[in-house]
Amino acid sequence: MYFVIFRLDEDKEIEVGRLGRIKFRKGYYIYTGSAKRGFSKRVKRHFSRKKKLRWHVDYLSVNARAIEAYRCLADEHRLAELASSSMEGIKGFGSSDCKCYSHLYYSESYPEEFVEQAKKLNYVLAERLDYEEL
Repeated sequence: MYFVIFRLDEDKEIEVGRLGRIKFRKGYYIYTGSAKRGFSKRVKRHFSRKKKLRWHVDYLSVNARAIEAYRCLADEHRLAELASSSMEGIKGFGSSDCKCYSHLYYSESYPEEFVEQAKKLNYVLAERLDYEEL
């Protein structure tokens, strides 16, 4: 389990697979995901801009910049629930295979409160990972 923080430098409308066109606002996005096997490979994919677009998050990651990732003990559903308490979710994003409202949450500024709360709840297994550390 993990979450990745993306930064989008300008408002942008992005076609996101079957979800259609979504208007993304300038700011920060937290994506919660699972990688039961292959954590490093999965997260490296989020940091890469050259890839075949397969998952909802791929459409965001080729337009926004992944700035950091955290490996977690909590599953992506708990992380999404935590994010929903202080941020706005993008309906259906990354959650087509579960009952969560979303696995992508928006914050106008860096989501420090979310990161600190995840650490306080012992959801975070490792400190921040940058691409070079993966």
